[in-house]
Amino acid sequence: MTSIGGAASSGMVDWNLAVATATRLVRPGPEVSRDEARAIVAELRRHAKASEEHVRGFTRMDTEDAHDTPVLVVDRPGWVKANVAGFRELLKPLLDKMQERRGSNPAGAVLGTVGGKVTGVELGMLLSFLASRVLGQYETFAPATRDLPTGRDGGGRLLLVAPNIVHVERELDVEPHDFRLWVCLHEETHRTQFTAVPWLRDHLEGEIQSFLAHTEVDPMTVLERVREAAQSLAGGRPEGEDDDGGRSFVELVQTPAQREILGRLTAVMSLLEGHADFVMDGVGPDVVPSVAEIREKFQQRRAKGASRLDAALRKLLGLDAKLRQYRDGERFVSAVVNQVGMDGFNRVWTSPNTLPTKAEIAKPADWVARVHRKPES
Repeated sequence: MTSIGGAASSGMVDWNLAVATATRLVRPGPEVSRDEARAIVAELRRHAKASEEHVRGFTRMDTEDAHDTPVLVVDRPGWVKANVAGFRELLKPLLDKMQERRGSNPAGAVLGTVGGKVTGVELGMLLSFLASRVLGQYETFAPATRDLPTGRDGGGRLLLVAPNIVHVERELDVEPHDFRLWVCLHEETHRTQFTAVPWLRDHLEGEIQSFLAHTEVDPMTVLERVREAAQSLAGGRPEGEDDDGGRSFVELVQTPAQREILGRLTAVMSLLEGHADFVMDGVGPDVVPSVAEIREKFQQRRAKGASRLDAALRKLLGLDAKLRQYRDGERFVSAVVNQVGMDGFNRVWTSPNTLPTKAEIAKPADWVARVHRKPES
């Protein structure tokens, strides 16, 4: 197995053990023959390529550099490896900070070599849960590895998780070719957002690093959060035991400064997710004949969720908030486009100052009034 990164911060989390654990525990994908698997991979690559033109035409966004970011069709273990590499890169400042606090915090001694391995195992359990649910992902902060290349100059990569796409299309009983293209339209929109808006990646990374820099949490608290989630996954939480009111990891470690940053991050993520949903459905009728049926069944699946265990984990990991981002963000984009047209909406990409606030996501007219107000004569 390829090692994930170097030695820095390795004491806090054994990243290679996280990959090994997740790879061992992740459920196998749906059964397909070797020839069928090859055909699915080839079709997803064709759809990803075709989606570039569809999304560019619909959004009117210039994506000259999009070809530089690779499209990778991966299996569930491939998704795990890619995300561990991304997590390790993004969380390095926080882990370094926690490492420094070890000496001054008596409880921190627990997180030595043994603690790092425990955290690695439990993180691997969570990743194995998530690896069977993600259909696709644009990895914005992905470092290049031997098996997982990225674009030039720190560009990202687009992942399509083939077994999960096949699993959902069978579960929903929808036309496979239409569903695969529909998923590619969503993920290609994310690639378009970051390749057409050069400042967006640095802005988002700056906000995340600022959030992490304000973290005032001892290592044992983080370990406890991971352990609670892992116990939920393993069915270890006693029946009826309180789960901190359903708070997520993020909500459990917030300081006042972090809450302010989180509000801005929530607004940006709602915009990005809602825009992708708006585009995939807007392009859909022209190129995906069964788009209405797919959207209806997919929305029912989102709303219904899965088991009680799945619901508890979604709360703890903050995935319920992501579902709200799809809904609220799509409403924002739709309302703005209806009021000022696609070109008027695209002013959102002008600078960080034209991004919507969390309050404006809920009240799109306020964003239109602020960004489109006429200068005083």
